[in-house]
Amino acid sequence: MRNLDNKLKNKSINYRKLEEYGFVCENGIYKYMAKIRDDQFEIIVQAEKDKMTSMLMDLENECEYVLVDVEEATGKFVGELREEYESKLNEIIEKCTFKNAYKSLQAKEIIKYIKDKYNDDLEFLWEERDDGAVWRNKKNDKWYGVLMKIPKNRLGINSDEIVEVIDFKYQKGRVNEIIDNEKIFPGYHMNKQSWVTIKLDSTVETKKICNLIDNSYNLSVDGKTFKKRG
Repeated sequence: MRNLDNKLKNKSINYRKLEEYGFVCENGIYKYMAKIRDDQFEIIVQAEKDKMTSMLMDLENECEYVLVDVEEATGKFVGELREEYESKLNEIIEKCTFKNAYKSLQAKEIIKYIKDKYNDDLEFLWEERDDGAVWRNKKNDKWYGVLMKIPKNRLGINSDEIVEVIDFKYQKGRVNEIIDNEKIFPGYHMNKQSWVTIKLDSTVETKKICNLIDNSYNLSVDGKTFKKRG
């Protein structure tokens, strides 16, 4: 069985996309099987807990065909079989994962929070870049959050250090209620009358950021806000 960590570098598994692709979930394990070469071989891919493994089964001999994972194994048959196997794995990775460019603990906590509450995944809209992605409301395609990597000096801080930030919507014309230019800033690269930016370096607690994300989500729906928690 092959570990696919190398193919998942800087990527995360999109489990909803796995199901759309044809994976079947049982006890938290997602499994996909596809026969190739006139049903002589079967590709098996499993995913769980952000890990993915694969194997190629020789159905006639009822054992794993390990030669596709041996670089020294040559010959037309092995080569063609390896090519078909790799092509299927690459297709799964392309269609069922998303870029995971954000490393800070807060970014990961927020990504998980939004996934758990709204079932929304980050969308990387700019193929040539992995430092900017959005969350979009499925009901109307409106953005309610943006994750970016930017130099601190873009926020008016005297530093070239790269920091992960989140942008989200706030009540139009009322952003000055929460902006302090130390922890919360005018929306970077967005309408500064209705967006704000926070650095994801724990200067603002995650609970408060999630509270503001909920507010942004509601604003993206119909302009309504919600009652603050606690």
